[in-house]
Amino acid sequence: MINKALSLILASCTLAGCAIPGSTLPTSDKNQAWQADDSDTLSSQVNVYPLTPNLINELKLHQIVPAMRPNAGLEQQLAQYQYHIGPGDVLNVTIWDHPELTIPAGSYRSSEEAGNWVHADGTIFYPYIGKIAVKGLTVTEVRDLITQRIKKYVEDPQVDVNIAAFRSQKSYVTGEVNKPGAQAISNIPLTLLDAINAAGGITADADWRNVTLAHNGKEEHLSLYALVQKGDLTQNRLLQKGDIVHVPRNDSQKIFIMGEVDAPQVVKIDRAGMSLTEALANAGGINEKEADPTGIFVIRSTGLANASVKGHNQSLADVYQLNMKDATALVMGTEFELQPYDVVYVTAAPVARWNRLISQLVPSITGFNDLTEGMLRLRNWP
Repeated sequence: MINKALSLILASCTLAGCAIPGSTLPTSDKNQAWQADDSDTLSSQVNVYPLTPNLINELKLHQIVPAMRPNAGLEQQLAQYQYHIGPGDVLNVTIWDHPELTIPAGSYRSSEEAGNWVHADGTIFYPYIGKIAVKGLTVTEVRDLITQRIKKYVEDPQVDVNIAAFRSQKSYVTGEVNKPGAQAISNIPLTLLDAINAAGGITADADWRNVTLAHNGKEEHLSLYALVQKGDLTQNRLLQKGDIVHVPRNDSQKIFIMGEVDAPQVVKIDRAGMSLTEALANAGGINEKEADPTGIFVIRSTGLANASVKGHNQSLADVYQLNMKDATALVMGTEFELQPYDVVYVTAAPVARWNRLISQLVPSITGFNDLTEGMLRLRNWP
């Protein structure tokens, strides 16, 4: 009787399989687009390195650490810098002792309004000498040119030329700065650091290690961290017309903390960097009841695309294992610098995994016992 009832229940469950909660994704009846071979396994493409003091020292030797360095090339550019006039600029031309040739700037007219506008064709107009081509010239060259031409009308002219408004050339600062926008190129050299400061500095969400400078169709990656924090002046640049400085968000500067920690989460590497110990602390530390202290891993990708190419020797990932059975190993964790998209994974202790298995089996065992008792009652029913 019990066997018949059990068979009936199982048959009913089979027929009602579509009503069982939860979904599945069968793959056996679908087209296998990629056939894996023995060399195409995950384990064969992963390297494991136990974290030791010697390994950490070895890793530090291969790290590019910013240091204080001069920038002789930039210093020479600044020493030789001269502004070249362009269309849209406004010039002020003064010929001393000849006020009739100088347009005065009174209380109702600024120097910009009273000056000589450089037209789209790169010329200005000046009395007696007519049009003068000034595009691409420096203030000194314009002064000499006007002096030579006005000599026909003024004896021993004393000419002064300055720029009242710089409007022809601009650079741009975009991204995570407090005041993004255009900045005029003027007779005062504008460097990358000057432009960032003029833009109000970077925001809290800025990735200051990966600033980009677009110049003449080419992109260069620079580090404000190395420049400002470490004094590496080789990261500074003299900005020119049309240059674009972009400070990106730090969205890509994230790591993943998973496994047996109190608060699994995604955290962003801050401006000073982040160590393994700091990451664990951000996640509330390891779960002392469930975690395996010998199984703290940092999983670091080394290039999925290259590792998937047959015959390529590059591994898919490097795994660094920290044995924290002795808590002093956390000192090594403070010296291990994390990189973007690292995965920090803390494994469960064997007893924890066993307890979870038992907790999953208990409901099934209890249900089976209840079913058996019910069948016995059914058989003994008169």
